[in-house]
Amino acid sequence: MYHTDSKREMYAILMRILWPILITQILLYSMNMIDTMMSGRASVEDLAGVAIGSSFWAPVSTGINGILLAVTAIVANLMGADEKEKVHNTVTQAMYIAVAIAVIVLLSGLFFLDDLLRMMDLAADVHDISYHYLIGLSTGIIPLFLFSVLRNFIDAQGLTRVSLYVISMSLPLNVFFNYSLIFGNFGFPELGGIGAGYATAITYWLIFFIAVFMTFKVEMLAAFKLFRRMAVPSPEVMIHHLKIGIPIGVLLFVETSIFSLMTLLIGIMFTTDIIAANQIVLNFTTMLFMLPLSISMAMTIVIGFSAGGGRFHDARRYKMMGLATSLALISASSLLLYIFREQISYFYTDDPAVVAIASPLFLFAIIYQVSDALQALFQGVLRGYKDVLIPSVIAVISYWLVGLTAGYLLAAYTALEVYGFWIGISLGLTCAAAGFFMRLFTIEKRNMFGPGENAQ
Repeated sequence: MYHTDSKREMYAILMRILWPILITQILLYSMNMIDTMMSGRASVEDLAGVAIGSSFWAPVSTGINGILLAVTAIVANLMGADEKEKVHNTVTQAMYIAVAIAVIVLLSGLFFLDDLLRMMDLAADVHDISYHYLIGLSTGIIPLFLFSVLRNFIDAQGLTRVSLYVISMSLPLNVFFNYSLIFGNFGFPELGGIGAGYATAITYWLIFFIAVFMTFKVEMLAAFKLFRRMAVPSPEVMIHHLKIGIPIGVLLFVETSIFSLMTLLIGIMFTTDIIAANQIVLNFTTMLFMLPLSISMAMTIVIGFSAGGGRFHDARRYKMMGLATSLALISASSLLLYIFREQISYFYTDDPAVVAIASPLFLFAIIYQVSDALQALFQGVLRGYKDVLIPSVIAVISYWLVGLTAGYLLAAYTALEVYGFWIGISLGLTCAAAGFFMRLFTIEKRNMFGPGENAQ
């Protein structure tokens, strides 16, 4: 990655960074999607159990990965400012943080997971599948968080194709272990939805080891000598990381949690068929969200690199490129979703009752995708500027106070029922997009005449 005044070169840089992130995110999310699809083929109870388990894990995983995402912003800024000598210590301290957080999560699950699931008053088989799915998944969270640090370090240098290579190697193995452990093939035990948790954990270990190998194999990465010399823990560097990472984690946690809380409330308020149908729609539309999410991640890299070098005019150019690309992609995906919504439902289940609920739900899901794309884009730009605290406050207000509250009221007290949740979430995402835009306008205005601005 390098600085340039040419719009054509800037767009080429953005695309070289973006397309591997996009494919990587789709493949990475496919692990969860494969869990859900294959579990649905086992039984509706397995599908519901994995849905509930995923609804607990998704916000926790996303929030923690958000904390670790600070590595991208910090390293990109250091690279843009030509302060490469600080990168090794930054990444090493982040790995210490990742292990510490993983231990806290494991201990919390040990003491509180079963009680949290019991509060939902689930059917006994759904409870058992959810609990043991999460137990299986938990055996892979330490390598998952360490991989997140390594991936963020790699991506921050523009080497997003390396991350793509890592995930591409591991995904077929994830499919193999899901097929083996869910259905009892090739001599493995038949575990149903529970097996999906263990299969994903095995995959987390694989992607971590492959990523470590790449830090030795790729010349640009090997120069930082990550595993050849280890820095001693530095409270100062860790605190700097957490000051940026925790607000990012909070923002991503509250965003993801509205969908998880929606799933949990639906689990309490409605039948197993509705739980399964909602999970189908949520699972597939989340995959579509990988499009704007990938652009958001690319924005963090290019904006961070430009801002680190004091080239704020370049940062604004990148933002507009990302905005145009995001809206074009989400418009195309929404059209495809509208046309093939029923066929997509049958990929997950052959139960006509579940499909009859899921198909109209897709129509409501289409509505919120534009707002979702915009708010994701603005998040990524703000992270590139390392502006994270105020956006996290905007997120809490928009996602929880507006989105989830409106969704619950519409679902519980109107004839909309489950569809009301999706309308409420659309309102929350729209408020978030507006809030992030206003914050970004303030940041750009502040930087407009900064000392590092490149005259154009």
